[in-house]
Amino acid sequence: MGAGHSHGERPSLGPAPRQIRVLMAALVAPLVIATLVGLVTLWPDGDLEISGPGVDVERGAAEVLSVGPCRQQVEGCQLAEVELLSGPGAPGEAEALLPYGSQAPEVVAGDRIIVSFTEQAPDGEQYAFQDFDRGPPLLVLLILFAVAVLALSRWRGIGALASLAYSLILIAGFTLPAIMEGASPLLVAVTTAAAIMLVTLYLSHGFTVRTTVAMLGTLVSLLVIGGVGWVFTEVGQFTGLVDEGSQYISGIAAQVDLRGLLLAGLVIGALGVLDDVTVTQTWAVWELADVDPDASTRSLFTRAMRIGRSHAASTVNTLVLAYVGATLPLMLVFSALSLPFGVAVSQEVVAQEVVRGLVGGLGIIAAVPVTTAIAALVVGRLLRERTQASAPSHRA
Repeated sequence: MGAGHSHGERPSLGPAPRQIRVLMAALVAPLVIATLVGLVTLWPDGDLEISGPGVDVERGAAEVLSVGPCRQQVEGCQLAEVELLSGPGAPGEAEALLPYGSQAPEVVAGDRIIVSFTEQAPDGEQYAFQDFDRGPPLLVLLILFAVAVLALSRWRGIGALASLAYSLILIAGFTLPAIMEGASPLLVAVTTAAAIMLVTLYLSHGFTVRTTVAMLGTLVSLLVIGGVGWVFTEVGQFTGLVDEGSQYISGIAAQVDLRGLLLAGLVIGALGVLDDVTVTQTWAVWELADVDPDASTRSLFTRAMRIGRSHAASTVNTLVLAYVGATLPLMLVFSALSLPFGVAVSQEVVAQEVVRGLVGGLGIIAAVPVTTAIAALVVGRLLRERTQASAPSHRA
Protein backbone atom coordinates (compact mmCIF):
# COMPACT_ATOMS: atom_id res chain seq x y z
CA MET A 1 0.00 0.00 0.00
CA GLY A 2 1.17 3.54 -0.62
CA ALA A 3 2.17 5.61 2.37
CA GLY A 4 -0.61 7.96 3.51
CA HIS A 5 -0.36 11.19 5.44
CA SER A 6 -2.43 12.83 8.14
CA HIS A 7 -3.86 16.37 8.18
CA GLY A 8 -0.96 17.43 10.34
CA GLU A 9 1.47 16.43 7.61
CA ARG A 10 -0.28 18.36 4.85
CA PRO A 11 1.81 21.10 3.30
CA SER A 12 0.85 24.53 4.63
CA LEU A 13 0.49 27.51 2.31
CA GLY A 14 3.77 29.26 3.04
CA PRO A 15 5.82 31.75 0.98
CA ALA A 16 5.31 31.56 -2.77
CA PRO A 17 8.03 29.82 -4.77
CA ARG A 18 10.35 31.88 -6.91
CA GLN A 19 8.63 30.97 -10.18
CA ILE A 20 5.30 32.44 -9.06
CA ARG A 21 6.96 35.53 -7.58
CA VAL A 22 8.71 36.14 -10.89
CA LEU A 23 5.42 35.74 -12.77
CA MET A 24 3.67 38.22 -10.47
CA ALA A 25 6.55 40.68 -10.86
CA ALA A 26 6.33 40.36 -14.65
CA LEU A 27 2.62 41.23 -14.49
CA VAL A 28 3.17 44.22 -12.19
CA ALA A 29 6.24 45.66 -13.92
CA PRO A 30 4.33 47.15 -16.92
CA LEU A 31 1.86 48.81 -14.54
CA VAL A 32 4.71 50.33 -12.52
CA ILE A 33 6.43 51.61 -15.67
CA ALA A 34 3.18 53.03 -17.10
CA THR A 35 2.41 54.75 -13.80
CA LEU A 36 5.86 56.34 -13.60
CA VAL A 37 5.59 57.51 -17.22
CA GLY A 38 2.16 58.97 -16.48
CA LEU A 39 3.41 60.81 -13.39
CA VAL A 40 6.40 62.26 -15.22
CA THR A 41 4.38 63.23 -18.31
CA LEU A 42 1.40 64.72 -16.50
CA TRP A 43 3.20 66.26 -13.54
CA PRO A 44 2.19 69.96 -13.30
CA ASP A 45 4.91 72.54 -13.97
CA GLY A 46 3.37 75.14 -11.61
CA ASP A 47 3.35 77.95 -14.19
CA LEU A 48 -0.45 78.24 -14.39
CA GLU A 49 -1.79 81.72 -13.64
CA ILE A 50 -5.49 81.97 -12.82
CA SER A 51 -7.50 85.16 -12.82
CA GLY A 52 -11.14 85.70 -12.03
CA PRO A 53 -13.54 86.67 -9.28
CA GLY A 54 -12.35 85.60 -5.85
CA VAL A 55 -8.87 84.55 -6.99
CA ASP A 56 -7.20 87.60 -5.43
CA VAL A 57 -8.90 87.07 -2.06
CA GLU A 58 -6.59 85.91 0.74
CA ARG A 59 -7.77 83.99 3.79
CA GLY A 60 -6.62 83.34 7.31
CA ALA A 61 -7.75 82.25 10.78
CA ALA A 62 -8.83 84.64 13.52
CA GLU A 63 -10.32 84.62 17.01
CA VAL A 64 -13.31 86.84 17.78
CA LEU A 65 -12.63 89.26 20.64
CA SER A 66 -15.93 91.14 20.62
CA VAL A 67 -19.00 91.72 18.44
CA GLY A 68 -20.81 95.04 17.95
CA PRO A 69 -22.94 96.99 15.46
CA CYS A 70 -21.51 98.33 12.21
CA ARG A 71 -20.60 102.01 11.97
CA GLN A 72 -22.97 102.49 8.99
CA GLN A 73 -25.98 101.97 11.29
CA VAL A 74 -27.43 99.37 8.92
CA GLU A 75 -30.09 97.30 10.65
CA GLY A 76 -28.74 93.91 11.67
CA CYS A 77 -25.20 94.64 10.44
CA GLN A 78 -22.48 93.45 12.84
CA LEU A 79 -18.76 94.03 13.09
CA ALA A 80 -16.33 91.79 14.96
CA GLU A 81 -13.07 92.80 16.58
CA VAL A 82 -10.75 89.87 15.82
CA GLU A 83 -7.23 88.76 16.61
CA LEU A 84 -5.59 87.58 13.39
CA LEU A 85 -3.90 84.21 13.92
CA SER A 86 -2.75 83.50 10.36
CA GLY A 87 -2.97 85.00 6.88
CA PRO A 88 -2.60 88.65 5.87
CA GLY A 89 -2.04 91.02 8.78
CA ALA A 90 -1.24 88.30 11.32
CA PRO A 91 -0.33 88.64 14.08
CA GLY A 92 -2.46 91.65 14.88
CA GLU A 93 -6.01 92.87 15.35
CA ALA A 94 -8.60 93.97 12.81
CA GLU A 95 -12.30 94.50 12.25
CA ALA A 96 -14.24 91.95 10.21
CA LEU A 97 -17.72 92.28 8.76
CA LEU A 98 -20.13 89.55 9.86
CA PRO A 99 -23.03 88.16 7.83
CA TYR A 100 -26.49 89.19 8.97
CA GLY A 101 -30.03 88.14 8.28
CA SER A 102 -32.39 85.43 9.45
CA GLN A 103 -30.17 82.59 8.15
CA ALA A 104 -26.84 84.13 9.14
CA PRO A 105 -24.62 82.11 11.53
CA GLU A 106 -24.34 83.40 15.09
CA VAL A 107 -20.83 84.59 15.93
CA VAL A 108 -19.83 85.36 19.52
CA ALA A 109 -16.66 86.32 21.36
CA GLY A 110 -14.26 83.39 21.63
CA ASP A 111 -15.20 81.79 18.30
CA ARG A 112 -12.43 80.84 15.88
CA ILE A 113 -13.35 81.91 12.35
CA ILE A 114 -11.95 82.09 8.84
CA VAL A 115 -11.72 85.63 7.50
CA SER A 116 -11.21 86.73 3.91
CA PHE A 117 -9.03 89.71 3.04
CA THR A 118 -9.60 91.87 -0.03
CA GLU A 119 -6.91 94.50 -0.37
CA GLN A 120 -8.93 96.59 -2.84
CA ALA A 121 -11.89 96.95 -0.48
CA PRO A 122 -12.45 100.23 1.45
CA ASP A 123 -10.78 100.65 4.84
CA GLY A 124 -12.72 98.85 7.55
CA GLU A 125 -14.24 96.43 5.04
CA GLN A 126 -11.16 94.54 3.94
CA TYR A 127 -11.74 91.68 6.37
CA ALA A 128 -14.97 89.66 6.34
CA PHE A 129 -16.26 86.49 7.95
CA GLN A 130 -16.17 83.52 5.59
CA ASP A 131 -16.74 80.50 7.81
CA PHE A 132 -16.01 79.00 11.19
CA ASP A 133 -12.53 77.57 11.75
CA ARG A 134 -13.19 73.87 12.26
CA GLY A 135 -9.52 72.93 12.38
CA PRO A 136 -9.28 72.15 16.13
CA PRO A 137 -12.28 69.78 16.33
CA LEU A 138 -11.24 68.11 13.08
CA LEU A 139 -7.75 67.61 14.51
CA VAL A 140 -9.22 65.96 17.62
CA LEU A 141 -11.34 63.69 15.42
CA LEU A 142 -8.29 62.83 13.33
CA ILE A 143 -6.33 61.87 16.44
CA LEU A 144 -9.21 59.69 17.68
CA PHE A 145 -9.34 58.02 14.24
CA ALA A 146 -5.59 57.36 14.23
CA VAL A 147 -5.66 55.93 17.76
CA ALA A 148 -8.59 53.65 16.87
CA VAL A 149 -6.82 52.38 13.74
CA LEU A 150 -3.60 51.69 15.67
CA ALA A 151 -5.48 50.02 18.54
CA LEU A 152 -7.23 47.63 16.17
CA SER A 153 -4.58 47.04 13.49
CA ARG A 154 -1.38 47.72 15.48
CA TRP A 155 1.64 47.70 13.16
CA ARG A 156 -0.53 47.32 10.09
CA GLY A 157 -2.37 50.44 11.23
CA ILE A 158 0.82 52.46 10.81
CA GLY A 159 0.98 51.36 7.19
CA ALA A 160 -2.70 52.20 6.69
CA LEU A 161 -2.29 55.70 8.13
CA ALA A 162 0.85 56.27 6.06
CA SER A 163 -1.08 55.12 2.98
CA LEU A 164 -3.89 57.57 3.73
CA ALA A 165 -1.44 60.44 4.15
CA TYR A 166 0.33 59.51 0.91
CA SER A 167 -2.98 59.39 -1.00
CA LEU A 168 -4.03 62.83 0.21
CA ILE A 169 -0.62 64.34 -0.54
CA LEU A 170 -0.61 62.85 -4.06
CA ILE A 171 -4.10 64.19 -4.80
CA ALA A 172 -3.21 67.66 -3.48
CA GLY A 173 0.22 67.83 -5.09
CA PHE A 174 -0.38 66.08 -8.41
CA THR A 175 -4.02 65.34 -9.24
CA LEU A 176 -5.62 68.73 -8.63
CA PRO A 177 -2.82 70.90 -10.14
CA ALA A 178 -2.53 68.64 -13.19
CA ILE A 179 -6.27 68.88 -13.89
CA MET A 180 -6.17 72.66 -13.36
CA GLU A 181 -3.40 72.94 -15.97
CA GLY A 182 -5.63 71.30 -18.57
CA ALA A 183 -4.45 67.67 -18.55
CA SER A 184 -7.07 65.01 -19.29
CA PRO A 185 -8.89 64.43 -15.97
CA LEU A 186 -9.45 60.77 -16.83
CA LEU A 187 -5.76 60.15 -17.55
CA VAL A 188 -4.79 62.02 -14.40
CA ALA A 189 -7.31 60.03 -12.35
CA VAL A 190 -6.14 56.68 -13.75
CA THR A 191 -2.50 57.61 -13.06
CA THR A 192 -3.43 58.76 -9.57
CA ALA A 193 -5.38 55.58 -8.87
CA ALA A 194 -2.50 53.41 -10.08
CA ALA A 195 0.05 55.35 -8.02
CA ILE A 196 -2.15 55.13 -4.93
CA MET A 197 -2.88 51.45 -5.51
CA LEU A 198 0.78 50.46 -5.99
CA VAL A 199 1.95 52.17 -2.82
CA THR A 200 -0.95 51.81 -0.41
CA LEU A 201 -1.70 48.14 -1.00
CA TYR A 202 1.89 47.06 -0.50
CA LEU A 203 2.41 49.49 2.37
CA SER A 204 -0.72 48.29 4.17
CA HIS A 205 -0.49 44.56 3.42
CA GLY A 206 3.16 43.86 2.66
CA PHE A 207 5.12 42.87 -0.45
CA THR A 208 3.47 39.49 -0.99
CA VAL A 209 1.88 37.53 -3.79
CA ARG A 210 -1.49 37.99 -2.06
CA THR A 211 -1.16 41.76 -2.27
CA THR A 212 -0.21 41.54 -5.94
CA VAL A 213 -3.29 39.43 -6.68
CA ALA A 214 -5.50 42.01 -4.94
CA MET A 215 -3.83 44.77 -6.94
CA LEU A 216 -4.41 43.00 -10.26
CA GLY A 217 -8.08 42.50 -9.40
CA THR A 218 -8.37 46.18 -8.49
CA LEU A 219 -6.73 47.22 -11.77
CA VAL A 220 -9.13 45.17 -13.91
CA SER A 221 -12.10 46.58 -11.99
CA LEU A 222 -10.88 50.15 -12.45
CA LEU A 223 -10.63 49.55 -16.20
CA VAL A 224 -14.25 48.34 -16.16
CA ILE A 225 -15.33 51.44 -14.23
CA GLY A 226 -13.44 53.81 -16.52
CA GLY A 227 -14.77 52.19 -19.69
CA VAL A 228 -18.40 51.90 -18.62
CA GLY A 229 -18.31 55.37 -17.06
CA TRP A 230 -16.97 56.91 -20.27
CA VAL A 231 -19.69 55.25 -22.37
CA PHE A 232 -22.56 56.42 -20.17
CA THR A 233 -21.29 59.96 -19.66
CA GLU A 234 -21.18 60.23 -23.46
CA VAL A 235 -24.56 58.61 -24.02
CA GLY A 236 -26.11 60.58 -21.17
CA GLN A 237 -24.82 63.89 -22.63
CA PHE A 238 -23.35 65.05 -19.33
CA THR A 239 -21.83 68.54 -19.39
CA GLY A 240 -20.19 68.68 -15.95
CA LEU A 241 -21.79 72.08 -15.25
CA VAL A 242 -23.95 70.86 -12.42
CA ASP A 243 -23.14 73.02 -9.40
CA GLU A 244 -21.64 76.33 -8.37
CA GLY A 245 -18.19 74.80 -7.99
CA SER A 246 -18.13 73.47 -11.55
CA GLN A 247 -19.47 76.73 -12.94
CA TYR A 248 -16.88 78.71 -11.02
CA ILE A 249 -14.07 76.48 -12.30
CA SER A 250 -15.32 76.91 -15.88
CA GLY A 251 -15.14 80.68 -15.39
CA ILE A 252 -11.59 80.89 -14.01
CA ALA A 253 -10.05 77.83 -15.73
CA ALA A 254 -11.66 77.21 -19.11
CA GLN A 255 -8.99 74.62 -19.90
CA VAL A 256 -10.47 72.15 -17.40
CA ASP A 257 -12.51 69.36 -19.02
CA LEU A 258 -15.57 69.24 -16.75
CA ARG A 259 -16.98 66.08 -18.31
CA GLY A 260 -13.65 64.39 -17.78
CA LEU A 261 -13.71 65.70 -14.22
CA LEU A 262 -16.87 63.67 -13.62
CA LEU A 263 -15.08 60.51 -14.79
CA ALA A 264 -12.03 61.33 -12.70
CA GLY A 265 -14.14 61.59 -9.56
CA LEU A 266 -15.82 58.30 -10.43
CA VAL A 267 -12.50 56.43 -10.77
CA ILE A 268 -10.87 57.85 -7.64
CA GLY A 269 -14.07 57.56 -5.60
CA ALA A 270 -14.43 53.85 -6.39
CA LEU A 271 -10.80 52.98 -5.66
CA GLY A 272 -11.17 52.78 -1.89
CA VAL A 273 -14.18 50.49 -2.07
CA LEU A 274 -12.50 48.28 -4.66
CA ASP A 275 -9.43 47.88 -2.45
CA ASP A 276 -11.67 46.59 0.31
CA VAL A 277 -13.37 44.06 -1.95
CA THR A 278 -10.26 42.75 -3.70
CA VAL A 279 -8.19 42.44 -0.53
CA THR A 280 -11.03 40.62 1.25
CA GLN A 281 -11.53 38.18 -1.61
CA THR A 282 -7.83 37.47 -1.94
CA TRP A 283 -7.41 36.86 1.78
CA ALA A 284 -10.54 34.65 1.78
CA VAL A 285 -9.03 32.34 -0.86
CA TRP A 286 -5.76 32.09 1.07
CA GLU A 287 -7.57 31.30 4.34
CA LEU A 288 -9.71 28.64 2.66
CA ALA A 289 -6.56 27.03 1.27
CA ASP A 290 -4.91 27.05 4.70
CA VAL A 291 -7.93 25.28 6.17
CA ASP A 292 -8.17 22.76 3.32
CA PRO A 293 -4.82 22.26 1.56
CA ASP A 294 -6.33 19.49 -0.57
CA ALA A 295 -8.86 21.85 -2.16
CA SER A 296 -8.91 22.17 -5.92
CA THR A 297 -8.78 25.48 -7.76
CA ARG A 298 -12.43 25.10 -8.70
CA SER A 299 -13.42 24.38 -5.10
CA LEU A 300 -11.53 27.41 -3.80
CA PHE A 301 -13.17 29.64 -6.39
CA THR A 302 -16.68 28.33 -5.65
CA ARG A 303 -16.39 28.70 -1.88
CA ALA A 304 -14.72 32.12 -2.04
CA MET A 305 -17.44 33.34 -4.40
CA ARG A 306 -20.04 32.56 -1.75
CA ILE A 307 -18.20 34.98 0.53
CA GLY A 308 -17.80 37.49 -2.30
CA ARG A 309 -21.48 37.56 -3.20
CA SER A 310 -22.46 38.58 0.32
CA HIS A 311 -19.65 41.12 0.52
CA ALA A 312 -20.48 42.62 -2.87
CA ALA A 313 -24.18 42.94 -2.02
CA SER A 314 -23.47 44.92 1.15
CA THR A 315 -20.70 47.01 -0.45
CA VAL A 316 -22.81 47.98 -3.48
CA ASN A 317 -25.58 49.04 -1.15
CA THR A 318 -23.13 51.13 0.86
CA LEU A 319 -21.70 52.78 -2.24
CA VAL A 320 -25.07 53.65 -3.77
CA LEU A 321 -26.44 55.00 -0.48
CA ALA A 322 -23.33 57.18 -0.10
CA TYR A 323 -24.01 58.82 -3.46
CA VAL A 324 -27.72 59.13 -2.70
CA GLY A 325 -26.87 60.83 0.58
CA ALA A 326 -24.75 63.37 -1.30
CA THR A 327 -27.80 64.52 -3.27
CA LEU A 328 -30.35 64.29 -0.46
CA PRO A 329 -30.82 68.08 -0.04
CA LEU A 330 -31.36 68.46 -3.77
CA MET A 331 -33.80 65.55 -3.86
CA LEU A 332 -35.69 67.31 -1.08
CA VAL A 333 -35.99 70.38 -3.32
CA PHE A 334 -37.35 68.24 -6.15
CA SER A 335 -39.81 66.67 -3.73
CA ALA A 336 -41.01 70.11 -2.63
CA LEU A 337 -41.52 71.04 -6.30
CA SER A 338 -43.53 67.82 -6.81
CA LEU A 339 -41.36 66.79 -9.74
CA PRO A 340 -42.07 63.28 -11.10
CA PHE A 341 -39.40 60.80 -10.06
CA GLY A 342 -38.25 60.23 -13.65
CA VAL A 343 -37.83 63.96 -14.25
CA ALA A 344 -35.98 64.47 -10.96
CA VAL A 345 -33.55 61.63 -11.61
CA SER A 346 -32.91 62.88 -15.15
CA GLN A 347 -31.57 66.19 -13.83
CA GLU A 348 -27.82 66.13 -14.41
CA VAL A 349 -26.88 66.93 -10.82
CA VAL A 350 -28.78 63.81 -9.69
CA ALA A 351 -28.11 61.67 -12.76
CA GLN A 352 -24.34 61.99 -12.33
CA GLU A 353 -24.60 60.55 -8.82
CA VAL A 354 -26.79 57.75 -10.18
CA VAL A 355 -24.14 56.98 -12.79
CA ARG A 356 -21.38 57.08 -10.19
CA GLY A 357 -23.25 54.71 -7.91
CA LEU A 358 -24.27 52.24 -10.60
CA VAL A 359 -20.94 52.26 -12.46
CA GLY A 360 -19.08 51.89 -9.17
CA GLY A 361 -21.40 49.01 -8.32
CA LEU A 362 -20.58 47.34 -11.64
CA GLY A 363 -16.90 47.70 -10.81
CA ILE A 364 -17.43 46.00 -7.46
CA ILE A 365 -19.44 43.21 -9.09
CA ALA A 366 -16.62 42.69 -11.61
CA ALA A 367 -13.98 42.79 -8.87
CA VAL A 368 -15.38 39.78 -7.00
CA PRO A 369 -15.15 37.06 -9.72
CA VAL A 370 -12.03 38.53 -11.33
CA THR A 371 -10.05 38.75 -8.08
CA THR A 372 -11.36 35.41 -6.84
CA ALA A 373 -10.40 33.69 -10.10
CA ILE A 374 -6.86 35.12 -10.07
CA ALA A 375 -6.41 34.22 -6.40
CA ALA A 376 -7.77 30.69 -6.89
CA LEU A 377 -5.46 30.07 -9.85
CA VAL A 378 -2.41 31.29 -7.94
CA VAL A 379 -3.29 29.41 -4.74
CA GLY A 380 -4.12 26.25 -6.69
CA ARG A 381 -0.66 26.40 -8.22
CA LEU A 382 0.90 26.97 -4.80
CA LEU A 383 -0.92 23.98 -3.32
CA ARG A 384 0.17 21.70 -6.16
CA GLU A 385 3.79 22.75 -5.78
CA ARG A 386 3.67 22.30 -1.99
CA THR A 387 2.17 18.82 -2.43
CA GLN A 388 4.81 17.83 -4.96
CA ALA A 389 7.57 19.18 -2.74
CA SER A 390 6.34 17.19 0.28
CA ALA A 391 5.61 13.96 -1.64
CA PRO A 392 7.98 11.04 -0.79
CA SER A 393 10.70 10.53 -3.40
CA HIS A 394 10.45 6.72 -3.11
CA ARG A 395 7.60 4.23 -3.15
CA ALA A 396 6.61 2.56 0.08
